[in-house]
Amino acid sequence: MLNKVIPSKGSLLISEPFMMDPNFKRSVVLLTEHNAEGTVGYILNQKSDYILKDVISDCWDANFQIYLGGPVATDTLHFIHQVPDKIPGGHDLGNGLFWGGDFETLKVQINHYNIKEEEIKFFIGYSGWSEDQLDDELANNSWIVSNKYHPEMVFEESENNLWREAIVNLGVKYAHIVNFPEDPALN
Repeated sequence: MLNKVIPSKGSLLISEPFMMDPNFKRSVVLLTEHNAEGTVGYILNQKSDYILKDVISDCWDANFQIYLGGPVATDTLHFIHQVPDKIPGGHDLGNGLFWGGDFETLKVQINHYNIKEEEIKFFIGYSGWSEDQLDDELANNSWIVSNKYHPEMVFEESENNLWREAIVNLGVKYAHIVNFPEDPALN
């Protein structure tokens, strides 16, 4: 295994640099659940072609970018935020981050311009692993698990820089990985 950090709610999964699965190539996933039944998370650095007002007509002026949370249930919308005082009912992920919350309140807050883009991130679909599936992928060094990140990273818009920043935050042992080419055959 590349590292010995155990995945948990609120930790990041950082894809290894040569992962060929197009769903997870150079991705950073925030885990929202990890237990004996499986794991759920959201890819933080894959923008979709949608903004919020495209998918929720009630939010007529909401230009919030929507991200591809993963390949599972791509007809669902999810969100991570850091404003539990404005959106009650979210699940505390630690590090000042919350998953979900009261959706009707969220729409009202957005329509009253009370939530900023740097406070919330929306996702179509999610990433999911069945029981032991993530453990197998970790044993094959497909992912690096990290708890070393600033919560602001979750809300960054730069797709490429987020993966690089997550790797650099792991420390000097991993920093050289950011210079690996995406396709080693081109090296």
